[in-house]
Amino acid sequence: METVIFHVDMDAFYASVEVLDNPDYQGKCLLIGGMSKRSVVATASYEARVFGVHSAMPMAQALRLCPQAVVVKPRMQRYSEMSKQVMEILKTFSSDVHQISIDEAFLDMSGTFRLFGLPREAGKLLKEKVNKETGLTISVGIGPSRFIAKMASDYDKPDGLCRVSIGKEIAFIDAVGLKKLWGVGKVTQQVLAKHHITSTQELRTYSEQTLQALFGRSMGQFLYLACRGVDPGIFKEEAKSHSISTETTFAEDVCTTEALEQTLLWMSHDVMFRALEEKQMGRTVGLKLRFPDFTTLTVQVTPQSTIYSAEQIFQYAKTLLLQKWSEGKPVRLIGLGMYQLYSGERPLQEELFQDPYEKKRKLEQVVLKLHKEGKQVVKATNLERKSEMPDTNGSPLA
Repeated sequence: METVIFHVDMDAFYASVEVLDNPDYQGKCLLIGGMSKRSVVATASYEARVFGVHSAMPMAQALRLCPQAVVVKPRMQRYSEMSKQVMEILKTFSSDVHQISIDEAFLDMSGTFRLFGLPREAGKLLKEKVNKETGLTISVGIGPSRFIAKMASDYDKPDGLCRVSIGKEIAFIDAVGLKKLWGVGKVTQQVLAKHHITSTQELRTYSEQTLQALFGRSMGQFLYLACRGVDPGIFKEEAKSHSISTETTFAEDVCTTEALEQTLLWMSHDVMFRALEEKQMGRTVGLKLRFPDFTTLTVQVTPQSTIYSAEQIFQYAKTLLLQKWSEGKPVRLIGLGMYQLYSGERPLQEELFQDPYEKKRKLEQVVLKLHKEGKQVVKATNLERKSEMPDTNGSPLA
């Protein structure tokens, strides 16, 4: 049976949700993030990205590049709610859905031909269902591995659909090119250029041993496999107890405390609101860091006290970050998760005195409830507006 993997990526997710809830933002340069001097961009709309703005960029720098941008404060509970809606739709297409972040997931669609048709037809059906039921657009990459599917979803964004068949991996990698090869950042490109390697074709002329000597074991092995369209295992799901986790790969390596901590803050709220939705509590908080040479570190803490709120997760995450990272060291990917989950909304062992974080959890539950009650009104209003608009979706699919 042919292996068919879908990678679903929600287009400019935070910004798209804001436009969905406030159509006046449509077509504008939109930046999601804080306004303080130390704030960074969480997400930029595609209109803002034209000016060179990207996630984890200092907000001050983003506004210098795009002074006309509208800045909106993140609403993590709303984004988590919309993410859950999309993930529930994905589960109607596959029993094997692996969510890797608030706006990304892999689906194993192998053997679903009789249900949804050919892979490309299934991808089109999935896109249509998500858009119809949520008002959001997604990009779908289809490939024989997670690595190829991940790159395919980015090939024709936004609202893209790209399939890479078995046997076409190398041709696809060459079409993408070295500069857009996933995992090859600007620093790596500069080092490759010093060795007169400017294309994936040239990269394939080097042996794995030579690449490891030039770039180190992890990165050398990655480059050797990636330029051949072979999945290097970057997105391999680790065997572990039930968990709720999220991760993000930065457009450019991040090396500042402000950017990493604000990313962890958003992730903490994402993880906690998903836990509240699923009525789960966790015993352990874990942090994942990947550096430009693809060295990956993980660290966990299992506190004696109960983990009640996003604020607690964030505090533990900051402590774990300092254990494995120092200011100035570039980070390519950061992940955060809550592990050893158990069902329920109360700890297994009650405390003698009420934990102050328990009050914060109750507040987060109230916020989540209010958003769930209000979403039907917003959805109905947006669908009514959408029905009055002419159909302008004429873009070709890859």
